[in-house]
Amino acid sequence: MGVYYPPVGFYFAFSIPGVTNSLDMAFQEISGISAEMNVEEIGSGGENRFKYKVPNGTKYGNLVAKRGFVTPASQLAQWCVQTIGSDLTNAIVPKDITVTLLNPDAKALKAWNFVNAWPVKWSVSDFKSKEGEIVIESIEFAYNYFNST
Repeated sequence: MGVYYPPVGFYFAFSIPGVTNSLDMAFQEISGISAEMNVEEIGSGGENRFKYKVPNGTKYGNLVAKRGFVTPASQLAQWCVQTIGSDLTNAIVPKDITVTLLNPDAKALKAWNFVNAWPVKWSVSDFKSKEGEIVIESIEFAYNYFNST
């Protein structure tokens, strides 16, 4: 085996089943891949020096995806509008999202599958006439849990 180098974080793929527009999958930043064990503290009768800490389920952060603002017809934007802009009379349609870290040969090093994800926040960066920055679109997804392969 050769020398191991930690992978770089700029070569990754983002995919959602049923979303086929390549612009919809071109993100510049993915964040929020996190899991944390919730802890509950329980007091013990007569023992006042400490409390027992016991596990109480896992909490997952929201997945955040950022990209240059997409102005053409976007399947992903349509899903966001239907979910976030709805009055909840129609059911939210969750989808699985996969984020894959790639090696220099575009082969998967590690993949995270976010189960039953749905958009909970959509935003566009500020417009500033004195700066020549690209307009950035951010989409935040809630999900039940993730697993990795």
